[in-house]
Amino acid sequence: MQMKEEKEQVALFMGRSYERGLTTSTGGNFSMRVGSVMLITPSGLDKSSLKAEDIAEVDIETGKNLTPDKKLSIETEMHRLIYKKRPDCISVMHSHPTFCCLYSASNESIDTTLIAESWYLLDRVVKIPYALMGTKELAERVSDYAEKGGNAFLLENHGALCIGKSPLNAFDRLECLEQAAKLSALSHLVKAEGIEEKERNRIADMR
Repeated sequence: MQMKEEKEQVALFMGRSYERGLTTSTGGNFSMRVGSVMLITPSGLDKSSLKAEDIAEVDIETGKNLTPDKKLSIETEMHRLIYKKRPDCISVMHSHPTFCCLYSASNESIDTTLIAESWYLLDRVVKIPYALMGTKELAERVSDYAEKGGNAFLLENHGALCIGKSPLNAFDRLECLEQAAKLSALSHLVKAEGIEEKERNRIADMR
């Protein structure tokens, strides 16, 4: 099988996202750029038990499905346009974690300054206005926002998306984003103070 190791990585991190409660059985999608090809999780299959042979291949330039026996995710175009507009991006993870979804439907923001790790990995979270899932409008909107910068995004009334320089980096950011969302929600019960600006700047320099 071509790109077997890379496909195993895509299947692995999609499975981990289910194990960690970051997505539902058939929800979410994970992709990886390998040269001019995008590897992406398919539609309709159980995300907890994907194998390398389940992963689809798409031509990044044309959007052609190179594995026509596999049904593509409805968000394939969103992933593809991100790769076209962000050459630094190697992997994209999109899913629907509970607390991220809560904030995606709220006027409040996730506070990434509560702990050093979230500020380091995420910086500020970009919120993207609503567009219907699986549409060209959503794909273009998300990729336009991604092109302007940022690595962690909330899709209004939809879910979360993180991009990374490797599959692990994208997964790590998504997991950290959900943790930051939980801490932000809990900070309404327990008074919490964010990291001071001077220290945030030092962390940004490390980043």
